Amino acid sequence: MDFSIGELSRHTGVKVPTIRYYEKEGLLEAPLRTEGNQRRYRQSDLDRLGFIRHCRDLGLPMEAIRDLIELSQHPDKPCEAADRIAVQQLEAVRQRIAHLKKLEAELKRIAASCKGPHTVTECNVLKAFGDHRLCREEH
Repeated sequence: MDFSIGELSRHTGVKVPTIRYYEKEGLLEAPLRTEGNQRRYRQSDLDRLGFIRHCRDLGLPMEAIRDLIELSQHPDKPCEAADRIAVQQLEAVRQRIAHLKKLEAELKRIAASCKGPHTVTECNVLKAFGDHRLCREEH
């Protein structure tokens, strides 16, 4: 069975320009072409695109996805590199969560700083957004 680029997009939820981008970047192999120059994709392309999409949903950078695809081409190799990529991504996510928690605390403090009806001139929220020195901690 083969798929048009539109069908591939519908099956995976990946937009057509993104599919073309992945081809250009070498994450997807160049598709077969019909006599009318229409791209035709195989089940393996659909599977690969699903893999890429899931990796992107998990926040993996393109280079890590490229490395994972390369690893998948060598099924007899040890999976240490794949494990390392997963651990690195986990650490990156944990760092982002810590950063977001700091942002949350600071925004909560800023939002609570303006009590009662004031004019814009007296607005503590606008003052806090305008002057980083008013923040309690680095974020």
